[in-house]
Amino acid sequence: MQYISTRGGGGPVSFEESLYSGYTGDGGMLMPIKIPEVSMETLKTWAKRSYPELLKEVMSLYIPEEELPRDDLSKLVDSAMVGFDNPEIAPMKQLKGGLNVLELFHGGTWAFKDLGLSCVGQLLEYFLSKRRKHLTVVVATSGDTGSAAIRAVRGLKWVDIVVLLPKGRCSQIQELQMTTVIEDNVHVYRAEGTCDDLDIVKKKCFKDHDFRLEHNLCSINSINWTRIMVQTAHFIYAYLQMYPQCDGELDIAVPTGALGNMTAGCVSRLMGLPIRLICTVNENDVVAKAMLTGELAIKPEVVQTLAPAMDIQYPINIERIWYLFSGQKPLLVSRLMEEFESKGCVKAPNDLTTKLKEVIIDAFVANDDLIKKTMRQCFEENSYYICPHTATAVAYHYRSKVGTDDDNRKLVCVGTASVSKFQEAVEAAGLPVKVCPEVDRLKSLPTKFEEMRKGDSWEEILKQKIVDINTNWKMKHC
Repeated sequence: MQYISTRGGGGPVSFEESLYSGYTGDGGMLMPIKIPEVSMETLKTWAKRSYPELLKEVMSLYIPEEELPRDDLSKLVDSAMVGFDNPEIAPMKQLKGGLNVLELFHGGTWAFKDLGLSCVGQLLEYFLSKRRKHLTVVVATSGDTGSAAIRAVRGLKWVDIVVLLPKGRCSQIQELQMTTVIEDNVHVYRAEGTCDDLDIVKKKCFKDHDFRLEHNLCSINSINWTRIMVQTAHFIYAYLQMYPQCDGELDIAVPTGALGNMTAGCVSRLMGLPIRLICTVNENDVVAKAMLTGELAIKPEVVQTLAPAMDIQYPINIERIWYLFSGQKPLLVSRLMEEFESKGCVKAPNDLTTKLKEVIIDAFVANDDLIKKTMRQCFEENSYYICPHTATAVAYHYRSKVGTDDDNRKLVCVGTASVSKFQEAVEAAGLPVKVCPEVDRLKSLPTKFEEMRKGDSWEEILKQKIVDINTNWKMKHC
């Protein structure tokens, strides 16, 4: 298996090279040359596998054994799963009225990003220690990715990480999970802007080809293919929980920000999994409109909501989705993305949108009032808390009546994060705040971060930090 750019100007590269990458030199994102197909017979043999066992099967389809022997892969996955507080890793909670929630928040930072990033951290340590190579990871985050990425690499000898977070636009707990980490290889900036603003700065660094190569830059946002690869496993796992005999088609509602998790779902479908996807968002509805109409257009501002991880307007993985459903046409994807990046809007061809809608069958928008109402309804009916992001998917369930007596379809709502990270939303919904000792501990810890203020040259600040990191690393280790 090798990997190429969605825009046609990069690759082919090995899996190890893809692991180290962020944006490719042509501004694109890496994808496997071919999506491997999984037969129904194979799916049936996977039905009784635990989540870690299933993950090993999925990863082995994308990582050649000559790069990572199967025994080593098995050990890495087992190590990655150590920090999860539920032995099932991704348990399915079945509630009243046909409501099914796939809980993906049992990792160390209480969010689904832990599933992918725990594996990324183990893979980086494995390959970098063999090569005696140092990487600088750059992450722009709307909340959960930053803390999960930090946890995955904190204290590692061969990795430094720079995280850019939007000041005042993460929940208090999300921010504390990043700013209370004091290891020398962790560098956090709090910036006066949105996550989209930070993505632009980060992308400029990666598009500076010489700078990127000189300083061994890497990203483990959903830009990184490994994240997408690992996340395909929980779609397969969800399907097998609901249809162990592989005798039906499953709908999955996915709370959506940058479209990384949705891309994993699309890849799973193209692998042969009988699923259909629903994109659920908050009132920043750019993604929903793009899925329904093919038109991607930036609005004047990002609305700050109770579901901050979805407060974005540039869903970076849309080019992966367009690449997949265009029949892997890099020239078309390149034209679409260049037009969007220059004009702030673009319309995908009708035939591409039609093919996409065969898999992403609907998009649903939940504003803050509906998010609060849904959190209350779920708690009142089930004594079960959901986070505000998960609430966008559960709101779709309540509106669509899927899985009730009126409809025999099955729907799974992806539970993206623990409610403990969003105490502000719990209070806003009028629910009692859960007592969590870990939250209290976080609030008592000292913090370490630097500020990026409006008017500063953020690109210059970021590049200088990267230069300083590499200079200091070489002085210590060379």
